[in-house]
Amino acid sequence: MPKNQLPALKKESMPKRKTSRKLITILILLFIAMLAVIFFRSPVSKISQVQIDGNVFTTKDEILAKSGLQVGNPFFSDNGSDIEKKLEEMPSVSEATVDKQFPGTIVIHIKEYDPVAYELAADGHLHAILSSGVSVTLPDRGISVEKPILTHWEDGNPLKTELSEILKNIPNELTTDISEIMPSPTPSFPDRIKLYTKSQFEVITTVSLLEDKVSYLNQVIETEKPGIITMLEADSYEPFIPDTEEDEEVETVE
Repeated sequence: MPKNQLPALKKESMPKRKTSRKLITILILLFIAMLAVIFFRSPVSKISQVQIDGNVFTTKDEILAKSGLQVGNPFFSDNGSDIEKKLEEMPSVSEATVDKQFPGTIVIHIKEYDPVAYELAADGHLHAILSSGVSVTLPDRGISVEKPILTHWEDGNPLKTELSEILKNIPNELTTDISEIMPSPTPSFPDRIKLYTKSQFEVITTVSLLEDKVSYLNQVIETEKPGIITMLEADSYEPFIPDTEEDEEVETVE
């Protein structure tokens, strides 16, 4: 061996470095697990309040019961889309949106079906007939009744359901003057109905003709004095007090 040549050094293994890395990883995982346990047991991970807006015909208690949400329940345990599907199964709810706001607040936005008419039930309470076809009891708080009231309709009458569907398709401005709708069937017209308006008109038509005839109704109401409007196969109008009688009354007064 030449004198200037040094022996090759052996590479030393480094087991201590690998062991220390594993230990650090285990400690980090244990620390994360401990934090997770502490978090999920703390009040921060619980539902602290549930806010509901947009509901008129459905009470807060009914919505909470259907959603399954409750103050104190785990905040992350319920899926928002699953809650929305549950709420949209309710007959008065057309759309529900669940907004989770960490920490602890859940906001439920409710959109209900619009009322197309109201109904005076046998118990004397006023019910709302929604565009979905269902009838719901009005809440105790005051609600402005701006739709026709259905009276003397028997439960289960298919014409009432058909009438509700037709009213849903008629613009609000064409029904605002109608105050009451009642059945008035005849052998020739089994779906014949009578309407009474706030402007003191009495209207005779049928369920099947109402949607097509309602524009004529409003034309007469805007231009004529109170009277009887018939809208069947042909349309007619007759004032309660003929013009000749009014003229005679004026002459008598003079």
